[in-house]
Amino acid sequence: MNLLKTSLATAVAAAALSHPAFAQDAEFQLPDRCIMSTEMGAMDHGAMGHSVGNGAEMMGSDSVDLSTSPEHVQDNMRKMMITMPAMEQGMMNEDPDVAFACGMIAHHQGAIDMAQVLLDHGDDPEMIKLAKEIMQAQVGEIELMKNWLAAYVE
Repeated sequence: MNLLKTSLATAVAAAALSHPAFAQDAEFQLPDRCIMSTEMGAMDHGAMGHSVGNGAEMMGSDSVDLSTSPEHVQDNMRKMMITMPAMEQGMMNEDPDVAFACGMIAHHQGAIDMAQVLLDHGDDPEMIKLAKEIMQAQVGEIELMKNWLAAYVE
């Protein structure tokens, strides 16, 4: 019976972590509807003060060395360097409703990422409970916005 429970738990965890909102790969992808074809959408995010590099520089500050920071700080910053440019790109859309949905999808992904870092590194039961609640709420809202974008016609 324990083997069955373990197998089931492993399968559920694998399925949950394969969901893009929980398992962020190397690059967060906005829905196609959010990708702009204008020059603003193709703007270099390094020009906005963001550089990804090896994680040693960020937000326009070349003097920040994350390699000496705690692991949770490094994890948070690495994930933020993925979702911040996506949020900025999404908000550049000429349609204010689309810009809101696209920017918020990336913003919510950032909240999910931060909650996951807390689950990976945190100890406080109250914060762990809150992180799980945030993840659940944000996943639902991301799905709502993606569905709206898929149905929205300008």
